[in-house]
Amino acid sequence: MRQEQVRNIALLVEFDGTEYAGWQRQKNVLAVQEVLERAVKKIMKHDVTLTGCSRTDAGVHAAGHVSNFKTSNPIPTDKIPIALATALPDDVAVLDATEVPTEFNARYAARGKRYAYQIWNHPRPSALRTRFTLHESRELDVAAMEKAAAYFVGKHDFKAFMATGSSAKTTVREIFTATVKQDGYLIRIVVEGGGFLYNMMRIISGTLLYVGLGKIETDAVPSIIAAGRRQTAGKTLPAKGLCLERVWFDAPLFFHQEGGLL
Repeated sequence: MRQEQVRNIALLVEFDGTEYAGWQRQKNVLAVQEVLERAVKKIMKHDVTLTGCSRTDAGVHAAGHVSNFKTSNPIPTDKIPIALATALPDDVAVLDATEVPTEFNARYAARGKRYAYQIWNHPRPSALRTRFTLHESRELDVAAMEKAAAYFVGKHDFKAFMATGSSAKTTVREIFTATVKQDGYLIRIVVEGGGFLYNMMRIISGTLLYVGLGKIETDAVPSIIAAGRRQTAGKTLPAKGLCLERVWFDAPLFFHQEGGLL
């Protein structure tokens, strides 16, 4: 590719992570990055390397994952999602594409993320929701969970909410909002923050689940954060209930299908 012709293209991607080993390309397993790179290569007629805003664990879903790649192909950006739809499996979709500055890097440019963890709180499981929710048959105290969630807001050392195996240089993270809402039998734990540690959202959700079950007191969250010991927090909930819903950057990139700039 001639340098002066190189374009930097950002993609807004949605995927059902059930069959994938996360976002990042890995040996001997199938990852979303590999599937998407293969499709982009087919459309652009050259090899590409996608840079993703978040790795996501195996089984985690995304409604607003953002990645970018370089190309010299002059295809209009509004044609890219249409073209990629013919080359992607049903569980991966490109919702939008836009040209961004050459220096844009989806991983390092991200300023905030919104994750949602969904729980189906009903005596019986739902066949239609099982891929995207955790089934909990015991009745949960949603009001207690909502109250406990507020303690996560702010800048804290979240060491107690990080799984082993992380290479993070610091365990301090800032949470902007944390809510728990119920719609019928569906409970949504929604957290927005500047960054998340390995399995942090799934452990926060597990802690709030324990609050809802009465296994952890509502006002115990501050002491759990202060103690910094993994064993004091709740369990790591299964990946299937987690979805990366949105990523924020310094400037809006896409007009998202929910009706707002992303």
